[in-house]
Amino acid sequence: MLKTPTIVLNVKTYTEATADKALEIAILMNKISKETGVSMAIAVQATDIKFCAEKVDIPVFAEHIDPIKPGSHTGWTLPEAVKAVGAVGTLINHSEHRLILADVDFCIIRAKEIGLDHIVCSNNVATSKAIAAFSPNFVAIEPPELIGGDISVTTADPGIVSKSVEAVKKINKNVRVLCGAGVKNGRDVSKAIALGADGVLLASGVVKAADKEKVLCDLASGL
Repeated sequence: MLKTPTIVLNVKTYTEATADKALEIAILMNKISKETGVSMAIAVQATDIKFCAEKVDIPVFAEHIDPIKPGSHTGWTLPEAVKAVGAVGTLINHSEHRLILADVDFCIIRAKEIGLDHIVCSNNVATSKAIAAFSPNFVAIEPPELIGGDISVTTADPGIVSKSVEAVKKINKNVRVLCGAGVKNGRDVSKAIALGADGVLLASGVVKAADKEKVLCDLASGL
């Protein structure tokens, strides 16, 4: 499982973080993680997992797995496949790739079966509570209306973070909680930790930054 507190970067499908550019960011995160001692992980497109995992020591995650077992599932993402090429974990149920609750449950089961660390995304307190009942490794609370915006969830709606932490821990104290949506700097990270989170999940704040190293160092300073 990811060492916490942690900073997890989801690069999505931005052109600034596809193929060689994904590797560049992974290498940069690897360097900063070693220099600062801060736990970091990167989630990349399935096509970029292998060459990122081969070049860095930080955990490389898949951005998604599908609720399937090996067989006839053309065009789906098989959990065994992402693990085979070097992923140590995966995101599940990101707001840009939502699943029904039964499929979230099955993805968690599949991840556990093959030893994939997993971060299950949630959009509100009630969903966080429901997901916690499946005993995932992590729940990441991300209000979708704030994703990609300029205002962090820790500023716009700090209550959703603290209430999600409380709700999750009541269900299963071993489930860790990340928060995301609008996280951009070390101050946002510090606020997330103060609200009870075990780290942050972010994307555009780093991927779209002109000086990615500066932003990553600032984020690390929040821990």
